[in-house]
Amino acid sequence: MSRPAKLALPLRDGVGASALACPAGPWALLLDFLAERLPLVERADWAARLRAGEVLDADGQALPADAPYRGGGRRIYYYRRLAQEHEIPFAERILFRDEHLLVADKPHFLPVTPKGRYVQQTLLTRLKQSTGLAELSPIHRLDRETAGLCLFALRREDRDAYQRLFRERSVEKVYEAIAPFRQDLTLPLLYRSRLQERADAFMQMEERPGGEPNAETRIALLERLPDGLARYELRPASGQKHQLRAQLSALGIPIVGDRIYPRLLPEETLPDYGNPLRLLAREIAFVDPVSGAQRRFRSGLALAPTAAQAPDR
Repeated sequence: MSRPAKLALPLRDGVGASALACPAGPWALLLDFLAERLPLVERADWAARLRAGEVLDADGQALPADAPYRGGGRRIYYYRRLAQEHEIPFAERILFRDEHLLVADKPHFLPVTPKGRYVQQTLLTRLKQSTGLAELSPIHRLDRETAGLCLFALRREDRDAYQRLFRERSVEKVYEAIAPFRQDLTLPLLYRSRLQERADAFMQMEERPGGEPNAETRIALLERLPDGLARYELRPASGQKHQLRAQLSALGIPIVGDRIYPRLLPEETLPDYGNPLRLLAREIAFVDPVSGAQRRFRSGLALAPTAAQAPDR
């Protein structure tokens, strides 16, 4: 039995509708199901959303506040929003756009996609809101703490072709980082190691001895900086989680501003906007799989060695 196609619904404040399947179950009201299945939203908030017509049926029609629950795999739709979301005081910038591809400079601290405590304050939502492109989707991942180039497909039918570039390592990626200077480290260096997630700290990766290396990065020194720091160029050939952060930390030169390596620090209620992770996705190059054009993009952002005051957006 084929799955029903997802209903095409308009954006609301840059956020696309989320689909939720309704299985067989004991719930009398749709409100009962929502409150139990999605408990991060309080029952009173779900009731308010139903009264405001913000929960839709499979035809895109608003469901009433007292709608009975109907299971059997039917779909309902709702728009994710948070009761409170802190604004991230840095602006994104679109560097390139054609009918297939969009390239943006992502500032530090801004997540790429909605997750957890971020919905409106994400690069994807901001871009959808500013462009009206409902099918916009990221082609690759970039950590929330990392700044720089992020690529998006405009059309659903182009996504896999662009994502395949990254799966097949057909993309040239260049990063910059600011980290301590190590006199005894001979550079340039092709650094290969085996990275795996730590069993006791899900946020961290660690190097494991033995086995085939799964992370490879070419590291070069760009310049020495004051206060015992240096600017490095990093060219990863693989794309393991936190690869650059974990490998530089293992070399004894953890990236300035890193709250995960070498030591996992408690998550802050509000980030220290003046002290970002000094890691920048600076350049990216590839042959466009849709148009066949040779693409090369360079970020307009730059890394500052010292902490700075966060600007207003």
